[in-house]
Amino acid sequence: MLISEFARQAGLSVDTVRFYIRRGLFEPDTNGKGGRNLYQVFTDEHLRQAKMIRMAQSLGMSLKEIAVIGEEYRAGGISTARSIEIMSAQLERLQAKQAELAAMSAYLAAKLAWLKAGGEGPEPDFGDYVPDAPAMGCG
Repeated sequence: MLISEFARQAGLSVDTVRFYIRRGLFEPDTNGKGGRNLYQVFTDEHLRQAKMIRMAQSLGMSLKEIAVIGEEYRAGGISTARSIEIMSAQLERLQAKQAELAAMSAYLAAKLAWLKAGGEGPEPDFGDYVPDAPAMGCG
């Protein structure tokens, strides 16, 4: 399939697909059509890659990290040890992010309860909920 059809099926814009190609995330085949600018041809494997990229991004991976992993995969696959390394590092990041989000949620819930109670009692302090955050009780 050509780039516009691929973009449609992958749920990406054509500009995003071109950006991903420049970043090394996709390596489409080319056919003899299109003159000097050969048509780029995408396959179902590229659609699978697009889904994997979106999943990796949703897990917090950067496009640079995704491209490196893609290069490793295309160069001969990724060993079990390397997969464990990648997944362990990403799991640590996600767990840290989860803890940050839980702390921020707790602060917002406390602040909301304080506001609904008419500001009675001590105002929740952001710094009490999120480590290394500057104290700020501003409303």
